Amino acid sequence: MNQEKELNAEKAMDDFEDIRIEEQEKTEDQHDMKDKKDKKKHKKDKLSEELEQLQLKFDELNDKYLRLFSEFDNYRKRTLKEKVELNKTASEEVMLILLPILDDFERAIQNLPKDEALSSQLEGVMLIQNKLLKALEQKGLSMIDARNQEFDTDFHEAITHIPAPDPSLVGKVVDVIQNGYTLNGKVIRFAKVVTGS
Repeated sequence: MNQEKELNAEKAMDDFEDIRIEEQEKTEDQHDMKDKKDKKKHKKDKLSEELEQLQLKFDELNDKYLRLFSEFDNYRKRTLKEKVELNKTASEEVMLILLPILDDFERAIQNLPKDEALSSQLEGVMLIQNKLLKALEQKGLSMIDARNQEFDTDFHEAITHIPAPDPSLVGKVVDVIQNGYTLNGKVIRFAKVVTGS
């Protein structure tokens, strides 16, 4: 019986030791799992931090790109606008040189005698004047219509004031001394006028 008790005691000890080993293994497994979870969490945190830094870097680079693109687009639009304006007014100097010639044509037509013997010369001068005017109009030149119009300082330069021959001409252009011209909408020479008061 003693031997049986010893065997039972030994068996109980073995069982107890097996339980202790199992519990120790469970504890070790739990520690390993906890370590693995901590490592995963640490790795996740590190990846999250790296992702956040990359996102900030991306946002910064994207902002720089958008600003650069916007600046380039503004530059392109500005240079295109300047080019169009330059093309419109590039011929301004040439037009200013030709305006006195147009004035001379008008004076010549007004001063040529109106008899039948010289009618062909008058007609020839008028044809040349019209041809020159048409060529200049194709390049954007246009005469400012001033006679009987309201006086406008944007287009007219008053040389003198006279009493209006008709009450409807008060504040209007009575006579044009020298025609004014615009080039593509820009005044290159004001019309010199006489206004009624």
